[in-house]
Amino acid sequence: MIKDNQKMFNRVHVLMDACIIVIAYLLTYYLRFESPLIHLDFFNLSPDTGFYSFPVYARRLIFIVPLYLFIYYFTHLYTPKRGKRRLAEVFNIILANTIGIAFFFSYLYLTKESHLSRLYLGVFYCLNIAFSVAFRMILVQALRAARRKGYNLKHVILVGYGHAAEAYIDRIFANPQWGYYIHGILDDNIEVGTMYKKVPVIGSITHLESFLSKMNLDEIAITLSIGEYEKLEKIVSICEKSGVHTKFVPDYYSFIPTTPYTEDLYGLPVINIRNVPLSNTYNRIIKRLVDIVGSIVALIIFAIPMILVAIIIKITSPGPVIFTQVRIGKHNKEFKMYKFRSMEIQPSQEEKKAWTTKSDPRVTGIGKFIRRTSIDEFPQFFNVLKGDMSLVGPRPERPFFVDKFKEEIPRYMIKHQVSPGLTGWAQINGYRGDTSIRKRIDHDLYYIENWTLGLDFKIMFLTIFKGFINKNAY
Repeated sequence: MIKDNQKMFNRVHVLMDACIIVIAYLLTYYLRFESPLIHLDFFNLSPDTGFYSFPVYARRLIFIVPLYLFIYYFTHLYTPKRGKRRLAEVFNIILANTIGIAFFFSYLYLTKESHLSRLYLGVFYCLNIAFSVAFRMILVQALRAARRKGYNLKHVILVGYGHAAEAYIDRIFANPQWGYYIHGILDDNIEVGTMYKKVPVIGSITHLESFLSKMNLDEIAITLSIGEYEKLEKIVSICEKSGVHTKFVPDYYSFIPTTPYTEDLYGLPVINIRNVPLSNTYNRIIKRLVDIVGSIVALIIFAIPMILVAIIIKITSPGPVIFTQVRIGKHNKEFKMYKFRSMEIQPSQEEKKAWTTKSDPRVTGIGKFIRRTSIDEFPQFFNVLKGDMSLVGPRPERPFFVDKFKEEIPRYMIKHQVSPGLTGWAQINGYRGDTSIRKRIDHDLYYIENWTLGLDFKIMFLTIFKGFINKNAY
């Protein structure tokens, strides 16, 4: 039933996307050729250059609509939305439309087509993104309202009470918009009536078949504790016999990557404990090329602001303009990280082995501003150019903290399997400065295991809005 509902939902989604593309395209024609925009000439086209008539533009929809829907499909805009971040969908919409418009500009260039307005394509690009995002936001709000009233819910029971069950319930309760309703937990060792966040233990695993016959469920989540895996084969057999969609949430989820890297040894599935895409030579070369080009471009763009900041630091506070500090990088190697000096000079033996706190007396006047706006980090573009760092990656720490955290926080040292970054997945999600180290490491591991060039570009893009100014940067 769920699969049928999902197919129907996707069909409606595709139909609505097709309508949005048509509306955006036709509205663009009005804006470009019949509204005040007709007087704009951004591309220096001469008045004598003629553009195609409306019927010619309209006929192109025969190719545009299926092309865009095809691109939408391959940018994951029609995958199930439960458990997905809304921001990721917005990014995918922008990505899909960028691919589509790039295709058109390439076509115009190769065919030397001069009668199709470039401004028209630019306006269509913006409108289609705006309408698509608006439609999905409205859809999300409509689904949330429906789920609050008890509609469009996925009815679930959990089989087994352990760490995996609690982690699953935590995430479901933290995201009510996903529309899951957990009826209860079946477990052989926990007393019936025991509650975890209002989810009761409703029976034992031995009664699973009986519960499945009585309950109209959409999904079963097997969340056995690690000591009960001998029951797994029988439980899976019962679940499959019921025809209900079944998921397995391993109790050892903290040891395996969110995107498992599996191998097939003649029918024997082997799950690697850690998947690190950047261990691939090709991926490392591509990332390094982006780092080199990106750091050079950034140094050119920020050259004047950096010079001005350097002059102000020199005038307002005695001491060097650039502050260097030993950090731990890839493969646990030490390197000197550059920053604009934002504190008064102090002997190294008196330097606090702690993060800067709010209203820290060591921070200079200009230091407060450049730390708050992350301008103090700009010299690290030279670290990126040298190869000590990357534009994107886990933030490097001082040796003192590395020695401390590797004993206290599981999996902490995995972050050193890749180059440290100027910005990272943890930073754009708010984990910067004096925030939870465990949460920061969780985000760093997600980045390491799920790295793609697209994720790097996404993080750099979001850094503009979320990374430069941060309430935790003192």
